[in-house]
Amino acid sequence: MKTNVGGTDRVLRILAGLVLITLAATGTVGAWGYIGIVPLLTGLVRVCPAYSLLGVNTCPLDKR
Repeated sequence: MKTNVGGTDRVLRILAGLVLITLAATGTVGAWGYIGIVPLLTGLVRVCPAYSLLGVNTCPLDKR
């Protein structure tokens, strides 16, 4: 698959995912916090299926 998640976007996704998972694991938020798995995984693999459908690309290397 083609990379479509850039550096800043990637860092924000990973941080948001980790925060949500941590909050869910500690019981601060409900089980919905485990939705943080989605941004965590898309940040780690640098591919976002929603970006592909919408034609969005935040990766500067692929914009050339």
